[in-house]
Amino acid sequence: MEEASILSTTTFRDLGILPETAEALEAVGITTPFPIQEMTLPVALPGNDVIGQAKTGTGKTLGFGIPLLERVTVPADVEAGRAQPEELCDTPQALVVVPTRELCQQVTNDLLTAGKVRNVRVAAIYGGRAYEPQVEALKRGVDVVVGTPGRLLDLAGQRKLSLKAVRVLVLDEADEMLDLGFLPDVEKIIEMLPAKRQTMLFSATMPGQVISLARRYLSQPTHIRATAPDDEGATVANITQHVFRAHSLDKPEVVSRILQAEGRGLAMIFCRTKRTAADIADQLSHRGFAAGAVHGDLGQSAREQALRAFRNGKVDVLVCTDVAARGIDVDGVTHVINYQSPEDEKTYLHRVGRTGRAGASGTAVTLVDWDDIPRWQLINKALDLPFNEPEETYSTSDHLYELLGIPEGTTGVLPRAERTRAGLAAEEIEDLGETGGRRRSAAPERSERSERSERPKRQRPRRRTRAGKPVDAPEQPESAAEPAAAEAQAEADAPKAAAPRRRRRTRAGVPADAAAADTAPNPAATSDEPAKPRRRRRTRRSSADIPES
Repeated sequence: MEEASILSTTTFRDLGILPETAEALEAVGITTPFPIQEMTLPVALPGNDVIGQAKTGTGKTLGFGIPLLERVTVPADVEAGRAQPEELCDTPQALVVVPTRELCQQVTNDLLTAGKVRNVRVAAIYGGRAYEPQVEALKRGVDVVVGTPGRLLDLAGQRKLSLKAVRVLVLDEADEMLDLGFLPDVEKIIEMLPAKRQTMLFSATMPGQVISLARRYLSQPTHIRATAPDDEGATVANITQHVFRAHSLDKPEVVSRILQAEGRGLAMIFCRTKRTAADIADQLSHRGFAAGAVHGDLGQSAREQALRAFRNGKVDVLVCTDVAARGIDVDGVTHVINYQSPEDEKTYLHRVGRTGRAGASGTAVTLVDWDDIPRWQLINKALDLPFNEPEETYSTSDHLYELLGIPEGTTGVLPRAERTRAGLAAEEIEDLGETGGRRRSAAPERSERSERSERPKRQRPRRRTRAGKPVDAPEQPESAAEPAAAEAQAEADAPKAAAPRRRRRTRAGVPADAAAADTAPNPAATSDEPAKPRRRRRTRRSSADIPES
C-alpha cells in the first residue's frame, strides 16, 4: 500500500471521501494524500473521466482506487442510507485492467485495504492460475474485478464474467499494455461495457497511441499531471542514481559488493533476459545471499513464492526481468540495480521507481556494458541525466566503494555471520492449479512419464527361424523335454498361413517351371507337331551399351 506524503497538509477527510474509506486508510497509517491523489479526487469523485499522469511510486493506485470504491454500491451503503436495496447486485460494478499479474495482485491488495470497512468484494482475475476458483468467486458475487486482458476476455467469452453492470473502468499502466501488445484486447473489453460509464486512464508516461485511445473512449477527460514542488526531473528526487561502465564478466563481483553496502535493505536486480535473471539468482545464492527470481520461465506458483518471500523478508534480493518493473510495491527496498541496461527510458523509470517510494530515499545503480553505451546514451539524453559517459568501473575500483558506502576489504562472498535470512526454501510454494504446458516450481518433481522411461525394459528373447521352424535350437534337458515337445506340436498344428508364403515366378499366368517344361524339346514328339514359339521380351539397352556420338 502506498503511504501518504507529508508535502501537503490536506487530509483525505478534507477531500470529501466516505468516512468508512478514511477509517480504513487511517488504520494503515495513511492520512495525507500525494499530489496526484489530491488533484484527482475532486475531479474523479463526481464521476468525471480522468487521464492521470504521475511518476511511478507517487500514489496513482489510490488516485483512481478511492473514486472507484465510492462509485460501488454495497450493503454498508444501504445500512447508512446512502443507497436503495434495489441498487445492489452481484455482478461487477467496477473493472480495473492491468498489464501484468504482479500489478494485478498489488492493485487488488490496495483496493481490499481501502474498502475493508465497507466490506467491498474485490476479485483478482489473471492467468497462470486455475479457472475454477476465479469462476467460483464470480458466482458468489463481486463488486470490483481487477484483471489482465487475456483472462478477462477468456472468462467473458465463456459467459462466466458479466460486464453489463460496470459503472467505472480504469486502465492502469496503459503504456505498458501498449508495449505488450494488449491494446486490441483492451478495445474488445471496452466494447463489452455499457456506453454510459466513468473511465479513468492512469500511467507514468503517455505515448501518442495511449492518448489516441483516451480520445476514442473517454468523454471530455480532465488531464491531470501531478509533480511535487521540489521534484522537477523525470525520476523521483529522493533517488540517488549511479551509472558505471562495467565488464560483463566482472558484473557478478560488482553486484556482490554493492549488496554489502552499509544501510542496504531489500534490493531488486533487473535483467533484460530470463536466462540472465535465473543465472544471477543462482550465482548470488552460491555466494551466500538469500536470493529469489521472478521471470517468465517460472510458473505462477514459483513467481508468487519468490514475491511472498521477498515481502516477508525471507529473501532480501529479488532478481527479476521487467515483468516486476511495475506493480511491485514493497516497503524497505533501498537499492535497485540494473544488471543490464534497460531497453528505453520508460523501462528505466519503472525499474528505478521500485525504490524511493512513498517519500522514502533509495539508491539506483546501472551497470552499462561496452556494447550498450549507444543505447544508454539515448536513455540519458531522453531523461536529461548527467551520465552520458559512464565511468569505467571494476569490482576493485576505489570510487565504487566510496560512492556506495561499501566497507573496505569486502569480497564477493557474503560472510557466514551475516547469512541470517531464512531463504527462498523457507517460503511454502502454493499449488495454484496452473494452466498451460509450462508448470515449473522451485523444486520440480519428475513426471510419471519420465519415471516410466527410466524403468528397465524387459528384453524379449529372439528366436532364429527358417520357414517357420526354429534353427539351431539348443538341446534341452529331460525336465524340459515335455514342454519343448508341446511347443513343437503347437507349431506343427498352427495353420500354414502363419508361415510366410513363398513367391513363385510365373510367365503369362503359367508357372515358370511349367512354361519351361512346355518349351523344352520333347524327343517323343513327332516331327509333324510344330514347336511352340518362345515369346521374345523387349529390352532397352543400358546407357553403357549406347555408343558415343
